[in-house]
Amino acid sequence: MPKPLMYTGGPLDRAAERRRDADWISQLKRHPEARLVPVWRNNNLVRPGTALAAAYLAGDAMARVLEAAAAEAFLGLWDGVPYFAADLSHMGEADLAGLIDYAFDDLRRVGRLLPAPDATILAYARGLMHWHGRQNFCIDCGAPTEARDAGHTYVCTNAACGKHHFPRTDPAVIMLVSHMGGDGVERCLLGRSHRWDIPMYSTLAGFVEPGENLEEAVAREVFEEAGIRVTDVTYRGSQPWPFPQSLMLGFWARATNADIKIDPEELKEARWFSRAELDAFGEFYDEDDPVRPRLPRTDSISRRLIEDWRLLND
Repeated sequence: MPKPLMYTGGPLDRAAERRRDADWISQLKRHPEARLVPVWRNNNLVRPGTALAAAYLAGDAMARVLEAAAAEAFLGLWDGVPYFAADLSHMGEADLAGLIDYAFDDLRRVGRLLPAPDATILAYARGLMHWHGRQNFCIDCGAPTEARDAGHTYVCTNAACGKHHFPRTDPAVIMLVSHMGGDGVERCLLGRSHRWDIPMYSTLAGFVEPGENLEEAVAREVFEEAGIRVTDVTYRGSQPWPFPQSLMLGFWARATNADIKIDPEELKEARWFSRAELDAFGEFYDEDDPVRPRLPRTDSISRRLIEDWRLLND
């Protein structure tokens, strides 16, 4: 994948080695150019206009939001400028409107429209704040936890336990499976999820289970969902996917059979598509033709796996 995937290659130096330096973090908050990335119920703050952009808070606005925030974290430095995230999910819309001028929006909807560095920072903040909202109590003993290390660790307050909890990322495999037909035409396997009312077809995907490597996860998921056996599983790239907390690990694989037998609980439909057939697909957000098949969103690794395969013989 020659081009960086969306939400990767961000500009921040995370400065992880200094997160435990509370005095340094405190100084960064007072930096005259410090920026804050607010998150509200998994939505990010954006500035509308002809060129959509992330809305970063600074100065007094940043201080007010940090004071009201349920959680906060240091994200990193961009050309020496510190960036922080804050979670406001506990606030109602009315109180939020009195605190912040801009509007919150779903990154899944606007991410592809943002400059790549902004999209990466907003995705990072979204994923980290999602974890914060679910880490108030120790999963071992149930006691309250408290944030440490500039918002990157939670520690159980029960002295007899003292468990340290770290941000969680769930590994998931996502794969473009291809098959050469008896007619000499290569086709790829795409599935349609029950989650989508629109006819959107995507690559198959699934979470990695304990005790299996990534290649085994690819083979298991493809067989479980579509009854297809695969070989030649080849790694293509990875993408953080904060919807809510996954790391998508992309692969190509070659099918050894073509007879599809879907798991109806996993998929509504699965089909083989040639490159020529994909040329007739619409875009995910195309609402003009509700029955025209659509490709995944352009910010997804699924779309990149498909596009790279489409261009393979061009």
